[in-house]
Amino acid sequence: MSSQTDAVTNALAAVDRDLDASIERLFEFLRIPSISADSAYDADCRRAAEWAASALRDIGFDASPRKTIGQPMVVGHRRSGRKGDPHVLFYGHYDVQPADPIDLWTSAPFEPVRVAGPNGEMIVARGSSDDKGQVMTFVEACRALIGTQGELPVDVTVFLEGEEESSSKSLVPFLTENRDELKADFCLVCDTGMWDRDTPAVTTMLRGIVYEEVIVEAAKMDLHSGMYGGAAQNPIRVLARILAALHDENGRVTLPGFYNGVKDLPADVRRDWEALGFDGAAFLGEVGLSVPAGETDRTVLEQITVRPTCDVNGIIGGYTGEGAKTVIASKASAKVSFRLVAGQNPAAVQAAFRRFVGERLPADCKATFLGHGASPAIAVPSDSEPLGKARAALAQEWGRTAPVIGTGGSIPVVGDMQRILGIDSLLIGFALEDDRIHSPNEKYDVRSFHKGIRSWVRILDALGR
Repeated sequence: MSSQTDAVTNALAAVDRDLDASIERLFEFLRIPSISADSAYDADCRRAAEWAASALRDIGFDASPRKTIGQPMVVGHRRSGRKGDPHVLFYGHYDVQPADPIDLWTSAPFEPVRVAGPNGEMIVARGSSDDKGQVMTFVEACRALIGTQGELPVDVTVFLEGEEESSSKSLVPFLTENRDELKADFCLVCDTGMWDRDTPAVTTMLRGIVYEEVIVEAAKMDLHSGMYGGAAQNPIRVLARILAALHDENGRVTLPGFYNGVKDLPADVRRDWEALGFDGAAFLGEVGLSVPAGETDRTVLEQITVRPTCDVNGIIGGYTGEGAKTVIASKASAKVSFRLVAGQNPAAVQAAFRRFVGERLPADCKATFLGHGASPAIAVPSDSEPLGKARAALAQEWGRTAPVIGTGGSIPVVGDMQRILGIDSLLIGFALEDDRIHSPNEKYDVRSFHKGIRSWVRILDALGR
């Protein structure tokens, strides 16, 4: 092989020359309506899996769709042939959200088009950003490297799921059954976004979750408030008092032991974040709010990404229909979610919440709990060697530092990779906030697609050194 610098230069030149052909290959993929949530599209999901496997075979991968209890998985391997090379597992998904409501689309959702946008040319189609366009940035980078060098700088396994948009019921069984084949040094996930239009990012912190439903019951039936009011215990009042006690006046969660294991941001990450100029007031202003409601000693950016939270997501009780009905309800319920950060134990948080409620129940009341999921947070060490190489490669392509960021949501597959395969993940994506994923007129900027391919060329090269 030529020097690494020449290898990258030649591959990047191939990416630029081949951009229109790369977009046409993406268009072929986008034309397949692989909607995993609707069984009417099962054949299309299988067709998308076959297409993806064929695309990988076309550039020299040993790839095939694999049967599961649901939609097929796609697995492809390409070995460099050099002993001791790093082995990366790339994860993405080929299934897409339903296109409804169809009448809000400006073009047919599964007939991709290139159109002018406010910030340059855009690709409009369902799946263009989530996640077919993102998947194809990686595949096209591999195409350019293999086409110019004859091989990849690292061993690569591509793993594409077909049920990410519909609960991933096949994922854990498949990972468990194929643990040895999918084992790698670390995982690359391309299902996330940029910090902003000109700044790439690496997501290394994902919050976990505990989701609880609590039902408080008192009298054996609903009661007339004129006959029993004042004497009868009111489950709505009891539950409201307990829920209000979950936070103190400074926005901190009051569950005993809730903050056990929670660490502050590393100093270098905090400096990077301060340089990003995140405007918390503007962020809240976009949804008609003005005052942060979280921990008063934390920034808005910290509150929404790397601090643990507690939120009441729903309350039900008593008469909620039109007009008046003077009733004391016999029961009331609430759904409460806790977003967790690295160091917190989901089982301990769940147990603390149930104790918290139980200790505050007055006489004649009982509580029943329903668990709706519990998963830990994920954090990649900030001194990880692959992380450092990926950030340096992104900085080369985009001309600015790629911050390490956290996301407030949870991405279960990352935890599954860590728990079942024993590997950490780097989440590197090129989506933008205005890509309208899951909505009509989903789009992916041509610039995101083009520079995403170029970025993966640089990243793979850096990881191989």
